[in-house]
Amino acid sequence: MIRQYQLEDADAVVAIWRAASQLAHPFLTDAFLSQEAANLRALYLPNAETWLSEEDGAPVGFIALIGDEIGGFFLAPAYHGRGLGKALVDHAVALKGALRVEVFERNQIGRSFYQRYGFRETGRYRHDGSGEIALKLTLPRIE
Repeated sequence: MIRQYQLEDADAVVAIWRAASQLAHPFLTDAFLSQEAANLRALYLPNAETWLSEEDGAPVGFIALIGDEIGGFFLAPAYHGRGLGKALVDHAVALKGALRVEVFERNQIGRSFYQRYGFRETGRYRHDGSGEIALKLTLPRIE
């Protein structure tokens, strides 16, 4: 089931983000991840349109949208490969149409997912906070 984020979901969302980030971003420092966890709670969630995927009434993944950009998209690692991520992006496409996202070049999990879904690279840059290369990806409008 997909539902809209509520303020009381913040702890669950941050826990999902932390577990998924540790798996997909082993190259990021603990200090960077700790700061981003604080930013997620204080800045990103309050300013994004966030949707949750639930299993048995508990959040297991989320997608946060800022306009047509995916600002955050994470699943608890135990739920990878079950179609929940595709369902969340399908939901975002139904809401927004064409989408944009940025993903770290070394995030093989995210890059593989986005490539399978049909996103295409449109640019790259060095991410200020981490020093990592980030890729800009676009999903064209699906007719």
